[in-house]
Amino acid sequence: MSRAKTIYTCSECGGTAPRWLGQCPACKAWNTLEETVAEAAGPAKNRFQALAASQPVATLSEIEAAEVARTPTGLEELDRVLGGGIVEGGVVLIGGDPGIGKSTLLLQALDALSSRMKVLYVTGEESTAQVAMRSHRLGLAGTRVRVLAEVGLEKIQATIAAEQPAFCVIDSIQTLYSDQLSSAPGSVAQVRECAAQLTRTAKSGGCTMVLVGHVTKEGALAGPRVLEHIVDTVLYFEGDTHSSFRLVRAIKNRFGAVNEIGVFAMTEKGLKGVANPSAIFLSTHAQPVPGSCVLVTLEGTRPLLVEIQALVDAGGPSPRRLSVGLERDRLAMLLAVLHRHAGVACMDQDVFVNAVGGVRISEPAADLAVLLAIQSSLRGRALPRGFIAFGEVGLAGEVRPAPRGQERLKEAAKLGFSVAVVPQANAPKKPIEGLRIVPVERIEQAIDALRELAT
Repeated sequence: MSRAKTIYTCSECGGTAPRWLGQCPACKAWNTLEETVAEAAGPAKNRFQALAASQPVATLSEIEAAEVARTPTGLEELDRVLGGGIVEGGVVLIGGDPGIGKSTLLLQALDALSSRMKVLYVTGEESTAQVAMRSHRLGLAGTRVRVLAEVGLEKIQATIAAEQPAFCVIDSIQTLYSDQLSSAPGSVAQVRECAAQLTRTAKSGGCTMVLVGHVTKEGALAGPRVLEHIVDTVLYFEGDTHSSFRLVRAIKNRFGAVNEIGVFAMTEKGLKGVANPSAIFLSTHAQPVPGSCVLVTLEGTRPLLVEIQALVDAGGPSPRRLSVGLERDRLAMLLAVLHRHAGVACMDQDVFVNAVGGVRISEPAADLAVLLAIQSSLRGRALPRGFIAFGEVGLAGEVRPAPRGQERLKEAAKLGFSVAVVPQANAPKKPIEGLRIVPVERIEQAIDALRELAT
């Protein structure tokens, strides 16, 4: 037998090359080419049809733009991330680490939706008996939830055509394979083809489709990045498996806002929404401790209070800069700004920064809180009780405003905080009851204000 012809496919963009190269010629990513079996040329039914139904050319101003109808899933936090509920014909891709709770969350949503519409759960990783065991463990009735254990794409499409569900979950997209391709399940070609075919099925039949995706060791969704462009919504399931709290974050949403988060607590009866997520990100100290500063961060439309902890200790000739939940490169930059403009040197000190509760903070509005926590730990003097701070710090030492500062301050006042160091541009025109505002324009002013307030 002749050896099967192979090609090298990029795991990022899906581009191909006849031989292995260090850099993908299409997207210029390094070390992403993987050897796969070349597909034989031949007829392929429906492989290259448009994902959505074709329509005639029309003038933009004459097209009727009505609000899309949404159906609540019954899980309030999940609805928040989706933008209010599921959309007919929408395709959602949800990814997360193994064991984080993806299947549990979707099984709960299926059970809640089954009383209002026909639902179908397709599992390629478990048997129907395993799904039933999980359902019993979660205390779900499951009387109207249809379950199919199958990995063949064509059989799944035939089942969807026969059952006509309004909501379908595919767990997971990496386990499916199409008879039209000879490569193994989970390969770039199979993942891309199966996702495209299921998207066509969802758009043509009006069925809401949820695809569960695996993640790589870097935390990104496995498979080509083109997968994220095909679907309408991309959700990431975050959280430490050793913690009971989980975050669902929207990275892409054609029907709602991005960067929205839903907060869940893992219990014996499944995932339960957290009504006041700020409470889980704040440590309960009997007395104020050095190195702790509360930040008001913004996740989508929701202001959250997160405790930033810093520990500064003698580090010797090679001090370390480590951060959990914050960017390490930004921490190094902030330490340089603190030294240059405020005269606070940490050159021979180890600096550790942590965001409590396992939350990841990417917005620059955390800069001021990080620097004040570092200053507090370095001097060994605690910030006063009820103290918060937020604001972006530039390389010139200026403190820049954060978006939607009024909402952040109102949220802090509602939770009982009494002192806030904020950028000058975020100072409210009208006083907020119970909250003392200390506006600053530069980092040295913030450090001086901290020295006056610290106990």
